[in-house]
Amino acid sequence: MEKILVSACLLGLRCRYDGKILGIDISEQYPGCCLIPVCPEQLGGLPTPREPSEIAGGDGGDVLQDRASVMGKETGTDYAENFIRGAYETLKAGGISGCRKAVLKADSPSCGYKRIYCKGKLIEGSGVTAALLAQNGFEIITI
Repeated sequence: MEKILVSACLLGLRCRYDGKILGIDISEQYPGCCLIPVCPEQLGGLPTPREPSEIAGGDGGDVLQDRASVMGKETGTDYAENFIRGAYETLKAGGISGCRKAVLKADSPSCGYKRIYCKGKLIEGSGVTAALLAQNGFEIITI
């Protein structure tokens, strides 16, 4: 049975930054697979709901190398440490469960892959968790 890490919000869990349920459940798209729900932001110690955030000064790979930050859009608080911790916890969950694939929420500062928001606009780049998983050989699909 294939094991896949999945952004928990894509499975209908209430973990989004705004505390809302996304309104979709992708589990039916992966019959016969073992879906492992993860929310990197919660795994990094952030509550739900929480302040919306964007990466400033680069992308997730830059955050992992301490060359960029993850800033709260309302207060300007730097949440990079939480995002990095959550990314490594997600990687650990993937390793423990034997996953090599992840289905992640598009455009997110954690889970976005090849496209994230910066100053309200979509730019090229990956979120912190997506960058770390890609660096470690995970196949990434975004929804």
